[in-house]
Amino acid sequence: MGIFRLPSLIGHAKQFNRLQSLCNQSLSDVPKGYMAVYVGEIQKTRFVVPISFLEQSKFRDLLHKSEDEFGFDHPMGGLTIHCQEDAFMDLTSRLPIS
Repeated sequence: MGIFRLPSLIGHAKQFNRLQSLCNQSLSDVPKGYMAVYVGEIQKTRFVVPISFLEQSKFRDLLHKSEDEFGFDHPMGGLTIHCQEDAFMDLTSRLPIS
């Protein structure tokens, strides 16, 4: 069984809550330093994530995998990432927000 550090888990939960509050904003409200992405395999959910995620190798790997499998030309007009929402939320909750 792995070792869990409470302060680390609390920090990730706070980051996730901040991301969720940004997702609940109006569709046209994307704060400076953030971008909107659509995530899902069938039904797409809009997430607002920090642009700094583009500097994270794990996030870039996810983008490259999605591009290789599906391309980026989608009718939604935004960046679409084909993966399960829970996998996306798990990955992004582990990334630092700067």
